[in-house]
Amino acid sequence: MKLSNDIITIEVNEHGAELVSLKKGGHEYLWNADAAYWNRHAPILFPAVGKPYNNELHVDRKVYPMKQHGYARDSEFECVNAGMCECGSVGTMRLIQSSNDAIRQYPYRLGLEVCYRLQGSSVEVVWTVENLDDRDAWFQIGAHPGFILPDYKAADVIHGYIRYYERKGNPVTPVIVNGLEDGNRVPLTDPRRIPIEMTIGADTFAHDALMFEDGQVTRAVLCDKEGREVLGVDCPQAEAYGIWAPHKEGCPFVCLEPWCGICDPYGFIGDISTRQYIHRLAPKEKYTFTYTIEVYR
Repeated sequence: MKLSNDIITIEVNEHGAELVSLKKGGHEYLWNADAAYWNRHAPILFPAVGKPYNNELHVDRKVYPMKQHGYARDSEFECVNAGMCECGSVGTMRLIQSSNDAIRQYPYRLGLEVCYRLQGSSVEVVWTVENLDDRDAWFQIGAHPGFILPDYKAADVIHGYIRYYERKGNPVTPVIVNGLEDGNRVPLTDPRRIPIEMTIGADTFAHDALMFEDGQVTRAVLCDKEGREVLGVDCPQAEAYGIWAPHKEGCPFVCLEPWCGICDPYGFIGDISTRQYIHRLAPKEKYTFTYTIEVYR
């Protein structure tokens, strides 16, 4: 399914309601899901961000299976192209999540609506979660879009740069306090400060994703090898922000990931209500997560 204005064109797949193409001037910016590196484009992380310890969630002393990043990315959605959605836009591409086995295994009944809206050179992505249950419900949600590195050449030492900004729009040098072990957080002996302009090289992700916690980063900008800004991903409400690419030779893309949620600490077996960056909804209450991809050139 396509949506376009005079500047950019996007394509969305009903499977996962996933953005699968983002073009400006005929140039593709979104990763093509080549399975040799990573077989996704921009999955929705819901109702879990990252990996729950042992792929389990603990709810009221019961254990429920939950794989890394949740079930939304592998769910089917129904597209509705007309009417007004939760973000208040008329004519925006709108998708509603259908039921599947994974959804039925989750201890809470949650609805998920996905909207895409084009504004100039930007794509605004709006996800609305609704508690359809008769009790309080808990969840996390986050984005995972991958972008092609500009003018990528495997032999280059530097493949580009990423610049970081905080909620007020100021450049920031964020600090990484946790690394990853088997997909879960482990404290670093020495916290690592990242420069405002971080170099992307062959070993940038040798130890998995870089995670900026506690709202340090709410906007990341991908730059080419000359330092020119190519695109940015902005999410003022982000509680954490991940930067990731598979550590594989010749990998030509990087993911810029704003999250309202994060993977569990290694060994965590607490109740879902005590997970970090967890969100609670009362019955019939709604929560909206919004992020924007802006293409600069």
